[in-house]
Amino acid sequence: MKIAVGADSVGLLLKDEILKFLKEEGYEYEDMGVKSEDDKTFYANIAEKVALAVRDDDFDRGLLFCGTGIGMSISANKVPGVYATVCHDPYSAERASLSNDAKIITMGYRVIGKETAKVVLKHWLDNSFEKGCRSQSNVDEVEKLDKKYRK
Repeated sequence: MKIAVGADSVGLLLKDEILKFLKEEGYEYEDMGVKSEDDKTFYANIAEKVALAVRDDDFDRGLLFCGTGIGMSISANKVPGVYATVCHDPYSAERASLSNDAKIITMGYRVIGKETAKVVLKHWLDNSFEKGCRSQSNVDEVEKLDKKYRK
C-alpha cells in the first residue's frame, strides 16, 4: 500500500511521528507536506497535492495533518472524486474505510495524541471498502452528488 502524506507547519510534529510509525510497519509513503515549521505553505495547497495523488491512483491512501484536521479535510474534499474525513477515534477510522470508502483521513496535532493517532491510523489502514457491501448504495449517492456539482 502506497500512502501520500502531508502536513502544514502546525501538523508537522504529528506527521513526523506518524512517518516513523509507517516506516516501522513497512508501509511505502511519500511526504508531500512541509518539512520545517518555517514553511508556511497553506494547508489547502498541501491537501490538494495529496488529494490529487490519491484520486489519480498514484497512491492508495492519503494522510493529512494540520491543527485540527478540519481545514485539511475541507480542502481535500474540494478535489472532485475524493472522500476525506477527520478521524480522531478508532471506530470512526474503521467506518471511514468500511462504510464510506474514505481514501484520505485527516488528524489534528492540537486534538489527538501521537499514540492515539497510531491506533486510529491502524484501524483505518487495516480495513477497506468492499464493492457491493451494505454501504454501497450510500457511497453511490455521495458519488452522484459529487458529479452533480462538479462543474
